[in-house]
Amino acid sequence: MQTIRRIDPAPGQESVWDYPRPPRVEASSKTIRVIANGRVIAETTRSKRILETSHPPVYYVPPEDVRLELLKPAQGASMCEWKGVAGYYDVVIGDSQIRRAAWSYPNPTKPYRCIKDHIAFYPSKMDLCTVDDEIVVAQEGDFYGGWITGDIVGPFKGAAGTHGW
Repeated sequence: MQTIRRIDPAPGQESVWDYPRPPRVEASSKTIRVIANGRVIAETTRSKRILETSHPPVYYVPPEDVRLELLKPAQGASMCEWKGVAGYYDVVIGDSQIRRAAWSYPNPTKPYRCIKDHIAFYPSKMDLCTVDDEIVVAQEGDFYGGWITGDIVGPFKGAAGTHGW
């Protein structure tokens, strides 16, 4: 079994190893911006972020702050042991389609009702995602869709060989 070496956070940083399990939801007033094919498809200062042990935060944007006309329901669903069943969206801009680029929980479990219909985006599938104008680095592996910024330290689950963490 691989030994996990927690990175100690510097002042002003958070360690994902200090996040709880089950995950916690926090309101965030940071400016979240999502750009695909050169267009802003989501922008808010009213997101919710999910914080879970070993994962970078995932930001959920209220539907009022998303260009919903650019989202098309996608095939399939997935199950989160904490939040329930997620549905997926393709981002469609003109002739361009980014498959399963976003997801939401239309009927989340009781502890996560505050993210009902909020939309999360995979930063790896977008042109650019930012948190207060800082460019986000996508969590490796794409399964979890975490957003890595300079104020978050790991190591992060998601890369090859981290499944058993």
